[in-house]
Amino acid sequence: RIEDNDGEFLLIEAADFLPKWLDPDNSANRVFFYHGELCIIPAPRKPGAVPWLPTTPPTVPQALNIISTHPEEILASESIRAAVNRRIRGYPEKIQASLHRAHCFLPAGIVAVLKQRPRLVAAGVQAFYLRDPIDLRACRVFKTFLPETRIMTSVTFTKCLYAQLVQQRFVPDRRSGYKMPPPSHPQYRAHELGMKLAHGFEILCSKFSPHFSDSKKSFMTPSPLWAGFLESLKKNDYFKGLIEGSAEYQTRLEMAKNYFQLSVNRSESSLAMSPGEEILTLLQTIPFDIEELKKEEANLPREDDDEWLDLSPDQLDQLLQEAAGKKDAEPVSKEEEKYDLSQVSESMKAFISKVSTHKGAELPREPSEAPITFDADSFLNYFDKILGPSSHESDSDDLDEEDFEYLDSDDDLDLKTQETEEGASVKGTLNNLKSYMAQMDQELAHTSIGKSFTTQKQMEPLSQTTSNNSDEEDSGAGGSIMTPVDVDLNLVSNILESYSSQAGLAGPASNLLQSMGVQLPDNTDHRPTSKPMQD
Repeated sequence: RIEDNDGEFLLIEAADFLPKWLDPDNSANRVFFYHGELCIIPAPRKPGAVPWLPTTPPTVPQALNIISTHPEEILASESIRAAVNRRIRGYPEKIQASLHRAHCFLPAGIVAVLKQRPRLVAAGVQAFYLRDPIDLRACRVFKTFLPETRIMTSVTFTKCLYAQLVQQRFVPDRRSGYKMPPPSHPQYRAHELGMKLAHGFEILCSKFSPHFSDSKKSFMTPSPLWAGFLESLKKNDYFKGLIEGSAEYQTRLEMAKNYFQLSVNRSESSLAMSPGEEILTLLQTIPFDIEELKKEEANLPREDDDEWLDLSPDQLDQLLQEAAGKKDAEPVSKEEEKYDLSQVSESMKAFISKVSTHKGAELPREPSEAPITFDADSFLNYFDKILGPSSHESDSDDLDEEDFEYLDSDDDLDLKTQETEEGASVKGTLNNLKSYMAQMDQELAHTSIGKSFTTQKQMEPLSQTTSNNSDEEDSGAGGSIMTPVDVDLNLVSNILESYSSQAGLAGPASNLLQSMGVQLPDNTDHRPTSKPMQD
């Protein structure tokens, strides 16, 4: 099984191809690799329909038994396996391409910790990246990683972590002691990275729980595992013949205790050790010499080039398409690019027509999907049932002849009359509501909100508008006529204005359109936008 802090991340990679029944709530202990193939233990449609499938998420023993006895039945579909295989193709060799090595000017304590636990660099970066004003209180005056102990070292990041650290602008508190050289300094980037990473580690250590000190005090509680571990250390001459109780013996004993806590005893504890706790434990157990670490500065490996941070928009689009599993598109010249704005409105209509629940909406990702069909008559009939009959239908409360076929007594007639009266009352209430809504539309039509929408009348040719002036004047004398809003034009206009106001950055318009496969050109009209995207 393979999991991370997101859970079954393999299902996330194959989300477009998963069966409808599978979701994060019922996916526990269902996803496995067996003989190199991805397997998903299904859920029965009805309890007891398949004897060997449990009705609830299986336990690990149940899952292993199902895998060994029914490997063919639980094999994931070809589309799911293809999506996962495409994502993991080239690994583990490909991991090296995702790493970035950089020089950092760090306190010696962090250098010593990272030598023992290189993975803690991720926790340090995240602590800095997600910091808040309360976290920064611990960085006004550093207590754990003093700036006076800084040395130059080489740190290996993932490219994501490196980008998170580089792209954030941050000025340290003057009281912290972390003074920065001028930007023109040849080692300015190393000082900046080290300063940010030191803030992250200081934040982690400031958050460690009282469990750390309590566990130190209660460590000597008798434990069979610890007794056996200590006995094995003595047999292997771990204490080098030192007298029990001597200073050097106690130092080695403390190191053994801390190692036991980090490894053996940790599996028994229900409380996972926090990164800050682990850092402080390592600082107490790992002896390090600052002078020895300084000698390593002369033999540091070369830094990696970070030109990959400066991607052009085309390169970024290509990376995003590759991550989404799309095939490489043929390059198109600027002259050949033609943008059909009707695609924007059609995609939005398809999105709105999709099935949605409290968990979200399904996006029309593939253009090959069948077009959305819309039965206008069924739609209107449905609302007629809710809002009452339309104006062209008879408002008579008289009973039809066939209604009398079912009236066999006076009681039935009274019941029918009562239902008719109730229906008339509801119909009257709905008619009043429709009248209020019509009056509201009339009032809003003359406000700034109403005038902000483009109507179909405004889009008519000038000649047609002129020829109809006399008719409009006659109708205006009798009462105000509401001109229908041009929904498509207003939709496209507002989306384009929202897209333009993003100034090339991510935003609601670009994110929604890109998720539906609609790519808009760069904005070459630099006129200021007047209003944001309207719902």
